Amino acid sequence: MADDIHYMPSVDGSGFDAICRGKIIGQVTFVRIGMDKLIIDYTGVATPYRGQDIGLNLVRHVADLARTQHRRIITICPFARAMFNRYPEFDDIRLMNAH
Repeated sequence: MADDIHYMPSVDGSGFDAICRGKIIGQVTFVRIGMDKLIIDYTGVATPYRGQDIGLNLVRHVADLARTQHRRIITICPFARAMFNRYPEFDDIRLMNAH
């Protein structure tokens, strides 16, 4: 099933969608703050698709965007914060974790 999942910027540009067979099954949203920061405020994956790294991949897409835009990330979303704490691949763009 993971082969059928595609990641696209959301229509309004404030996040990324995970799409499977034309249906949005996961989302991550962020807010741009100034010229150098992003705040990840929400990550969600539909229940049948959980446990397949879809949420992690959505967070990775925001991380890649932040790197290309030379921004750092603040995580207020509990899931994104957990991924930032679990994987050192995010250390270069971590600004801080909101509690």
